[in-house]
Amino acid sequence: MPSISTFYGIIVYVYFMDNKQHKSPHIHAKYQEYEASLGIPDGNILEGDLPSSKMKLLQAWIEIHRDELMAAWQLVVEGEQPPKIEPLR
Repeated sequence: MPSISTFYGIIVYVYFMDNKQHKSPHIHAKYQEYEASLGIPDGNILEGDLPSSKMKLLQAWIEIHRDELMAAWQLVVEGEQPPKIEPLR
């Protein structure tokens, strides 16, 4: 499970070959003891939760990097290593 970005204590992951549990393109995020999965196309929460302030930051980051995230998703579905994506600053 490669980490593709880290910002404000949030670690963002994409999992190799992870298109069975959540069929749509998505990311996983961890912040302290919280974990969530969010859809890439819309930033909607698929599973889990993060504190509200962190969720808003993550959803803004998804919106900014949507094209890069979709490309990273395609790579990991094919079993390849995704690139790092610029953190939110």
